[in-house]
Amino acid sequence: MTTGKFDSEGFDLDALGGQRGNGGASLGGAVSGNDVVYEIGGGVSHSAPTATADDDIDDDPTAESERLKAEGNAFFLAGQYDDACDKYNEAIEACPGEPTGAELLRMKEEHEEKRREESYRRHREETDRRRGAATGAKDGENDEESGSDDEDLKGKELQEKFVPPRHPHGAKLAVYHCNRAACLLRMGRDEDAVSDCDISLMLNPVYVKAYLRRMSAQEKLEKTDLALEDAKAALALKNDTSTRKNVVRLEKIEAERLEKLKEETMGKLKDLGNSILGNFGLSLDNFKATQDPSTGSYNISFEQNK
Repeated sequence: MTTGKFDSEGFDLDALGGQRGNGGASLGGAVSGNDVVYEIGGGVSHSAPTATADDDIDDDPTAESERLKAEGNAFFLAGQYDDACDKYNEAIEACPGEPTGAELLRMKEEHEEKRREESYRRHREETDRRRGAATGAKDGENDEESGSDDEDLKGKELQEKFVPPRHPHGAKLAVYHCNRAACLLRMGRDEDAVSDCDISLMLNPVYVKAYLRRMSAQEKLEKTDLALEDAKAALALKNDTSTRKNVVRLEKIEAERLEKLKEETMGKLKDLGNSILGNFGLSLDNFKATQDPSTGSYNISFEQNK
């Protein structure tokens, strides 16, 4: 049967509330008397599409994963986090396509390892150069340097952030991992929650919930510097009262942490200094540091009777 003339293009299939059939066609919609409007692809026809044996088959490749996710959501809302986590596990395993979350983590780790190796290599070369360890005629050195452009470019590329390959259902798979991270947070498995959020953000770099859940996990792990980074990333994507409060709160916590770390470090340095100066009958109290307000530099004076 041939379809009639299309009346419109670009309808929102969900908005019409039809039932999806074969090939993405949706049946139902507006009814005027006996005239039924059928949606096919991006347009609307007044003639019914030809029925096929596959009309009742759901062609969404993530349908099973979505069903399992819905079951997991129900368990989560009921406070049954173990069961919810199991359902999200199944949803992740049922989701077709590559790479998997585990593969993404492996690829990222390999990339980071290459970056570390490249950084170490460059550090060694720079150290050798400064020490004058390199030998050979000056012209030869210049030729070597000019011939290393490709290698330098490769090193520069390795310094860039890891860009994961695209997953055909990345947005949905990101949700499954992020939902599992929510369960893991409730179960006290904070490191695992961070890993799931890492995967989620590799699949969908603008997923605000993943940043916020990883922020919570990092804060519980007392990694407030990393938690603050995630809070700021979430704020850049969603500037609302809640995300702004997260940034302000974590900035305060991080400032207090750094101040405490500074005091502890200075205390250890003072103890070390006093242990050395004690051999000469002196201590750091014999030295007074006065800051010059105009330059910000310090003048150190020695006071004998301390």
